Amino acid sequence: MSADANTETNHETNYDVVVSGAGPVGLLLAAELTLGGARVLVVERLADVDETIKAGGLNSTTTVALYRRGLLPALTGIHEEAMSRFKEFTRTHGGSDNNPVPPPKFAGHFSGIMLRADLLDESDPAFAGLGPVDRVGLVPQAPLERLLGRYAGELGVEVRRQVELTGFDADEEGVTVRLVPTDGSAPYAVRAGWLVGCDGGRSLVRKLTGIEFPGTAPEITGYQAIADMTGTEPLRGGWNTTDVGTYAFGPLPGRILTVEFDGPPTDRQSPVTAEELQASVRRVTGVDVTVHKVHSSTRFTDNCRQANTYRAGRVLLAGDAAHVHSPFGGQGLNLGVGDAMNLGWKLALVVRGQAPVELLDTYTAERHPIGAWVLDWTRAQIAVMRPEPHSRALRSVVTDLAGTVDGTTYLVKRISGVWQHYDLPGDHPLTGRSAPDLELADGTRLADHLHNGRALLLDLADDPKLRARADGYEGVVDVLTASCHGRPELAAVLVRPDGITAWAADTDSAENDPTDALRLWFGAPAGA
Repeated sequence: MSADANTETNHETNYDVVVSGAGPVGLLLAAELTLGGARVLVVERLADVDETIKAGGLNSTTTVALYRRGLLPALTGIHEEAMSRFKEFTRTHGGSDNNPVPPPKFAGHFSGIMLRADLLDESDPAFAGLGPVDRVGLVPQAPLERLLGRYAGELGVEVRRQVELTGFDADEEGVTVRLVPTDGSAPYAVRAGWLVGCDGGRSLVRKLTGIEFPGTAPEITGYQAIADMTGTEPLRGGWNTTDVGTYAFGPLPGRILTVEFDGPPTDRQSPVTAEELQASVRRVTGVDVTVHKVHSSTRFTDNCRQANTYRAGRVLLAGDAAHVHSPFGGQGLNLGVGDAMNLGWKLALVVRGQAPVELLDTYTAERHPIGAWVLDWTRAQIAVMRPEPHSRALRSVVTDLAGTVDGTTYLVKRISGVWQHYDLPGDHPLTGRSAPDLELADGTRLADHLHNGRALLLDLADDPKLRARADGYEGVVDVLTASCHGRPELAAVLVRPDGITAWAADTDSAENDPTDALRLWFGAPAGA
């Protein structure tokens, strides 16, 4: 499969996995694979991090995942820097009555309807056990990408920039990946066991596999930009609806977003000019804003599509290569991070021969339903946002519901991702869900023991028979004996490398044997 099958190539050293795309998803996936013992090459056509304004926040599931890899202090620094810029903006711009500028503790929004953090019922069990991550949320994509690049580099991930994947040939033994340097150097190829496309919504990897990408057509043109503007005094901070569409002003200085329901843009590729952005701002807001300079900008639509499978033989997809949708609700980056966390350890085990290739079938099985939900979640927001009488009536109802404790709590649970779980074997209520960040008696927390990317069998009842079940899984499953005064009913927990509870038992349980779960996720023990 090649976009340029006649390219002359020279083969280079073999890799276990080639990852196409050095965005946040590709970098995190490469880091997870490397933690799992795989030799990884990341190829990226861009010379440096894309500074285009994109995602601006992380949900709880993403923040917890990065916290488990020891990245919370760095995330906190990014968040605090963004918050200082937010405070600069709020000194000069207020919000509307229905759409106030978000408070320091940002609860999120649904279709531009801001959610009030003071209405959130934080005692809801879904929010329990997240750990010290609740003050990290405002994390723009570019600094996050730089952080993940440093993290991957520290782990030894090889990243080649200004190199474009032009095609590949896959067979039963592996994949020959064809690469062309953008500096005019000679094309070449690398041989790998596996290829993962993290190359965005227009993924060449996906197209060349022939994986179907069904969905719904776009109906909006959106702009998001950081720009120098004058005449913005009448604009209201936060999200606002008008007779024409929707706009958002702030929370960072110079940030403007507009949405018009006039169909998708005819040109998604060329740079957004000051004149083009200015015209959209004036149409949507009705304010004679003048745009002097565009520093960062992007066009977007509500094109919603999802690959019908995330794997075709030795080629897999993750992030936007597997699913695209509108940015409303900030789900895209978070969904891709979940893909990377789910796939990385599984593919690493297969690469090392410690698990059968069938383990990869669980990647699509677990992640595809969550991706499908995200697509519908964004479609619903488009329905509430349309500037026509039926949608405006619906918006009024949703706004009223969002102004209640129950409504806010429901919406925040969905946006934050705390509702997500996988349908795994086992009856314990923790099974299939993100493991709670248990505070252990020695002062450490569960996340402190997950930095190395291995699974963890946590023995909370000092049971030598339980610990013996992990014999033969050295280097794959760590064993820790500890006590947890806050959860005295728990006897043991088996946590997958992605932080999902694979098995758990209570102290009053007659069944306290994780053998089946260990074999299911990590193959047979060594020597078996």
